[in-house]
Amino acid sequence: MDTADLAFAVAGVGALLAGLLPRLLEGRALSMPVAFLGLGVLVFALPLDLPAPDPLAHPEVAEHLTEVGVIIALMGAGLKLDRRIGWRRWSSTWRLLAFAMPVTIAATALLGWWWAGLVPAAAVLLGSALAPTDPVLASDVQVGEPTEDEDSEDEVRFALTSEAGLNDALAFPFVYLAITLATGGGLAGWFGYEVVYKLAAGLLLGLGCGWLLGRLFFRASNENIRLAKHSEGFVALAATFLAYGVTELAHGYGFLAVFVCAVSIRASERTHSFHQVLHDFAEQIERLLTVLLLLLLGGAVVHGLLAPLTWRAAAVGLALLLVVRPLVAWLSLRGDTLGTRSEHAVIAFFGIRGIGSFYYLAYATAEATIPDKELVWATTAFVVVVSVVVHGIAATPVMRRLDKRLDQASV
Repeated sequence: MDTADLAFAVAGVGALLAGLLPRLLEGRALSMPVAFLGLGVLVFALPLDLPAPDPLAHPEVAEHLTEVGVIIALMGAGLKLDRRIGWRRWSSTWRLLAFAMPVTIAATALLGWWWAGLVPAAAVLLGSALAPTDPVLASDVQVGEPTEDEDSEDEVRFALTSEAGLNDALAFPFVYLAITLATGGGLAGWFGYEVVYKLAAGLLLGLGCGWLLGRLFFRASNENIRLAKHSEGFVALAATFLAYGVTELAHGYGFLAVFVCAVSIRASERTHSFHQVLHDFAEQIERLLTVLLLLLLGGAVVHGLLAPLTWRAAAVGLALLLVVRPLVAWLSLRGDTLGTRSEHAVIAFFGIRGIGSFYYLAYATAEATIPDKELVWATTAFVVVVSVVVHGIAATPVMRRLDKRLDQASV
């Protein structure tokens, strides 16, 4: 059997199911990520002679596949946020980013070092990779399509979407801290360059790209180049790759730039129907990439990605998902008047881990020799698999109950 022909057939089935499953699973306690993760396990467990999708054996492929998946998801997340940015309006987001994420990194790194026996560099990398929530696998608990109503988003979906849009970039300085510890670099240089400069570059270039593209899309003097008039969705890819590429060339954080660019484009003309076109195209590409990545994750699990996992490392992963993230996020939201206590509890629980975590690992292990990298990969994969299953099963009933409660409160 020709492996390439088989790969085409599997890809075709996967793409077809990517269109069918969201409709078939709607309203059921089973998410698309759970289904495709299980399909990946099944396909690669069959005697089909498919190549093993081992991210440690193919780090560059793993890095760039996950990289593209994340930036497309970040563009989609930024485009669908209706709420105008502001200190008060986004208070839940700022709380989750300023308190919950760094404390989660520190707690996970401490547990990884003290309990799982990782060296400091590996422990910090584990905490950094697992702290950010994922924009790729969290569609079931995020806001829906862009609308003209700025008050259409409930606090749970808004907080989880905006948090996932920003914390992928804000985890990067801590990934570089792990690289610095592994290579023996200086902390002063790390703070000045990896924290201050790269975050500032990502923010400013994202704003700049979004402002320029917004003018081109909606207010260009020549109607022939006013792209919003032509409703071509692939322009979402142009915006994504432009913001990311320019920022990375300037050595800034491209993840931050893409999300900020998307929010800036949305702010340039909030009610235009072109936002819907851009979002729909980005969502379709994101769904295809998600299917591919989940199939490969299932295959990697079948081929031994979890083999180095120890029970101590597994306990650290479960503690992160079930104790550290829920507790720290809930505490960070205490006193926030934009949501109720039950909404804060839902936000805290749905700290979904996913594709971004794998990107950070692939990137860091390519940049430096990280001790115990096999165990770090196994622990991260274990956490992502558990998160996909637990959060995927819980999402539909929890969000349905939340919506029912919100509808009753609005009557």
